[in-house]
Amino acid sequence: MRTMKNLCLILLATVFLTACGRPEGGSSRVVLENKGSDTLVNVAQAWAETYQTVNPNMAVAVTGGGSGTGIAALINGTVDIANASRQIKDSERATMVESGTTPVEHIVGFDALAIFLHPDNPIDEISTAQLKDIYAEGGAVERWSQLGVTVPGCSSDEIVRVSRQNNSGTYAYFRDAVLEKDDFKLGSRDMHGSKDVVDLVMNTSCAIGYSGLAYATHEVKMPCVISAGSDSCIAPSVATALDGSYPIARPLFMYTAGQPAGIVKEYLSWILSEEGQCIILAKGYAPAVDVECSAS
Repeated sequence: MRTMKNLCLILLATVFLTACGRPEGGSSRVVLENKGSDTLVNVAQAWAETYQTVNPNMAVAVTGGGSGTGIAALINGTVDIANASRQIKDSERATMVESGTTPVEHIVGFDALAIFLHPDNPIDEISTAQLKDIYAEGGAVERWSQLGVTVPGCSSDEIVRVSRQNNSGTYAYFRDAVLEKDDFKLGSRDMHGSKDVVDLVMNTSCAIGYSGLAYATHEVKMPCVISAGSDSCIAPSVATALDGSYPIARPLFMYTAGQPAGIVKEYLSWILSEEGQCIILAKGYAPAVDVECSAS
């Protein structure tokens, strides 16, 4: 009877820790594991650092690796929250359901997926149709002269396509929204992170790349984008991501295994509070809810 009682207590403790984080070593402080999207990793780290002042008894361990990596860790039960810049796939959802859990989606902000060019590139506007011709398998555009421009410093005239690795939510979103689910052409430079995309474009006259607006710097150029059937060219910004006018705007997600409870629920509620949403705004993303943030 005593053995059975002890077993029940162990099982209850396991359930509690799964819902509410994991203990750190032998201390009473709890660590919440948060992993996934490279697009979200900087703001996730800022949330984690600030939240330590809100709840000093909890630490948030943040790692990147891509949306697919985060969701895989959620499926395996090794993280409490998975960050994603794309929606969970049907196959991923089915795997979780088969294992007895249901993924719950939390929209924590919005992002404009910017197109990056070398600053010497004369292009000021580009269409989603042109982007598809540049990036998609079978697309006819391989040289800048086909778009009617000569790029200083790009003597080869070749378009150097900079992309993301296929475990990235940004890669998946660009394929779905811009390539209309066609495959990417072979031969692109597939970068591990968003910062790597910007760095390569900045240093390569012939290059074009894409990634989250928050990674933009003064060393790259961002053309406005024209969507199919529209005459308006919309620049990427927090405002155009929020109102949906920018053609390549997307929501940013956090996923939990089932409805969050305990400190996981408290943490997500704080992220969607004014304090948490002002942090994501300061990092260059549009907030998921209406907030008033000070200029500082």
